[in-house]
Amino acid sequence: MSDTSYTELVARLGTPLGVEEARAQWGRLVRAAQDGETTPITRERWEWAALIPISEVSGPLTGLPTLALSTVRRKLGDLVRQAAQPYDSGPVILTRHRTPVAALVGARHLVDRSRPAPEDLLRDGHTILLTHLTQSVYSAVAHEPDGKPIASGQGNSVNEALRRLRPLA
Repeated sequence: MSDTSYTELVARLGTPLGVEEARAQWGRLVRAAQDGETTPITRERWEWAALIPISEVSGPLTGLPTLALSTVRRKLGDLVRQAAQPYDSGPVILTRHRTPVAALVGARHLVDRSRPAPEDLLRDGHTILLTHLTQSVYSAVAHEPDGKPIASGQGNSVNEALRRLRPLA
């Protein structure tokens, strides 16, 4: 994840807790997740994950890896490292007495949430202009109904340009 992404997350969620600090506050952090709060956690400053409310996990929980809260607390450093890997490992569901209460996800999933969904933009009356810039670069620019640009993205495919839509400052 880029430094810009980290900056965006810190602006939205605050400074991440180190693994040891998160362990020391584990009970409070789990209660906060149950109350809808997201907490970023870092290991060695470049490996980022987040403790999120279970309601923030999209799709069915069936089939996702599940761990007891006590196990997660003990193995938190290893789990943050795993969640921070560039491949998509997906969320780990955290349980208390086999009941899902929170999830641990890679921070890149939080960055993706700040991006507007193309389907939502179109449904809300916005337009998206797709442009083929060069042989392997595409651009997507989302516009308000009045024509004002509000988000843009580029990529090696149309899908990638749409996935990379970010709000304009």
